Amino acid sequence: MTSQRPSVGLPPSCLAPHALAARAASAPDGPAVVYVGGATVSNAELHDGAQALARRLASIGVGPGTHVATFIPNGPFAHLVFLALGWLTAAEVPLNAALTGPLLRHALDEADVEVLLMSSQFVDRLAEIDLPPNVRAVVQIDGEPAPGTIPLASLAETDVELPGPIYRDIAAIMFTSGTTGPSKGVVFPWAVVYQFWSWLPDDGMGPTDRLYCALTMSHNSGRSAFNYAMVRGATVVARERFSGNEFWSDVREHGCTIAALVGPMTQLLHSAPPDPGDIDNPLRTIITGPLIPEVEEFKRRFGVRIATSYGMTETGIVLSTGWDHGPPGNCGRPRPDYPWPEVRIVDEFDEPVAPGSVGELVVRTAEPWAMNVGYHGRPEATADAWRNGWFHTGDAFRVDDDGWYHLVDRLKDTIRRRGENISSFELEAIAGGHPDVIEAAAIGVPARLGEHDVLLVLEVADPAAFDHDAYLAWITPQVPRFMVPRYIEAVAALPRNATTQRVKKHELRARGLTAAARDFES
Repeated sequence: MTSQRPSVGLPPSCLAPHALAARAASAPDGPAVVYVGGATVSNAELHDGAQALARRLASIGVGPGTHVATFIPNGPFAHLVFLALGWLTAAEVPLNAALTGPLLRHALDEADVEVLLMSSQFVDRLAEIDLPPNVRAVVQIDGEPAPGTIPLASLAETDVELPGPIYRDIAAIMFTSGTTGPSKGVVFPWAVVYQFWSWLPDDGMGPTDRLYCALTMSHNSGRSAFNYAMVRGATVVARERFSGNEFWSDVREHGCTIAALVGPMTQLLHSAPPDPGDIDNPLRTIITGPLIPEVEEFKRRFGVRIATSYGMTETGIVLSTGWDHGPPGNCGRPRPDYPWPEVRIVDEFDEPVAPGSVGELVVRTAEPWAMNVGYHGRPEATADAWRNGWFHTGDAFRVDDDGWYHLVDRLKDTIRRRGENISSFELEAIAGGHPDVIEAAAIGVPARLGEHDVLLVLEVADPAAFDHDAYLAWITPQVPRFMVPRYIEAVAALPRNATTQRVKKHELRARGLTAAARDFES
């Protein structure tokens, strides 16, 4: 059972289950979510459905602190289970729908998952792995039940108390990309779910707004956007996947006033040929990050205002802007609205650097439960990230004379592709398993619409004889689609440190693409 509600911290009304319950009581027929191409779900329907699902899950022992993995597509059930597990104060482990093979098993094992909720469209992937012994039940939410699964429809509702979450209850264990090791499960409370979007200016969202969101519920961006809309009384207009071709028709058809985007989505919309009717749309606000270089032109063309922010799974949002988003390329300033008393840029000894100098961004807060509470089952990694009392983001920043923070580079060996953080360590471990590959190195190279494309540099015995096409066919089914490399280059030798023989990836990043790299998307 959840402990007695304290008189400190965020009020329950800042958390989606309680906020939706209040909406269902005051305006039961009001729209909560409109699914593009599907149904409109009222406040009461969504609230009642979530509580019914919670009572069904309680019948198989899901309750406070239970680790429940969700392996489901982005859509109605993702919203229902987010709310239901909140009512049960269970910890959700949202799995990326692209996970497969060893990466899927690692997530289930690493997070000590007890119950797996999954869609029939992913059942075949379970046949590729041995379920870890900690998974005691697999519940199939739809379709013909597969052997070894429990049909959700067969679960009877149990009469159980549903206290709902408070700010310090654990909301989720979410995986972040590994650098020198496998991905780690970040443990974060409900307070972080709220603060991911609470940086919006006060006039950013209200009861008359419709939020267009195609961000996945397996990421904090989608989960927190949904939470904040429920809290602010707005209606969510949800699409399973973002489509640049359908974006403006969706916005116009459903009267969307605010849209949640990531940088490549914004760039894709900007890259479309201009049309005199571009400005004829109901949008007034776009929340996006990072800002594209053409942000001022984008605002004029579509008649919108834009705000941006910087954060990560472990910290929530620590830097943000208002509608005045400052000079090009910045990520904002330290938040004035939330207890972020200290944000620093430091050197390798955690000593502050001078303004204008580049160092690592570190964060701490005096407010309990306002950031992550560690990496699940990894005390050493937790201690390292939180060394000297500061959380180390692994990102290099500088601050200008006006207090705007600029992201310079990622100190971590990660790749950011189409909104996904890719663990180079995990990709290299799989990529190097081919019999013709001696060692693999994965790096990110600039993509046309921002962020990165994946380049795999493979050390092989005979580069001239290496079959790039056969290799791509070999690796594709073994990794999530966002990890599939766009470029593959075979080399006789990777650059190495003379002492440790570790690959010098900074040299690979510096040289970038060469004529020998095969492009599989051109």
